[in-house]
Amino acid sequence: MITLANLKPAKGAVKKRKRVGRGPGSGNGKTAGRGMNGQKSRSGYSRKRGFEGGQMPLVRRIPKRGFTNIFKTQFNIINLDVIEKTGMEEIKIEDFFTNNLAKDKRGKIKILGNGALTRKVHIHAHKFSQSALEKIKEAGGEATVVE
Repeated sequence: MITLANLKPAKGAVKKRKRVGRGPGSGNGKTAGRGMNGQKSRSGYSRKRGFEGGQMPLVRRIPKRGFTNIFKTQFNIINLDVIEKTGMEEIKIEDFFTNNLAKDKRGKIKILGNGALTRKVHIHAHKFSQSALEKIKEAGGEATVVE
């Protein structure tokens, strides 16, 4: 029976730590496993991240192009055919996330007009495409823009 009193690690799981610089008989004496001269053999050595021994680092060799706008608004895109399948009569912003129609909670909701709408639906979203607005009105539904 195993108890806290007789617990021990698996055989071969625990090794003794390597004590370096303890004389020639230890097998790790003199240079303490650091080899001969050079920067890596000195104490206090640390290489900068991305340093390639004086060669031009990769991050500086590859071309940089374009621009990333950090203020860009991200949208969750939802098509009308997906809304048709839900069977709901009114869809609010929270409903898109609770029914797994949209994933990114930080992003806004945009409705696109892909697919057909056969019933009256009241949709709340941040943005609508022109074709989506037309199809919602055709079906007798309502589109509300949420700020």
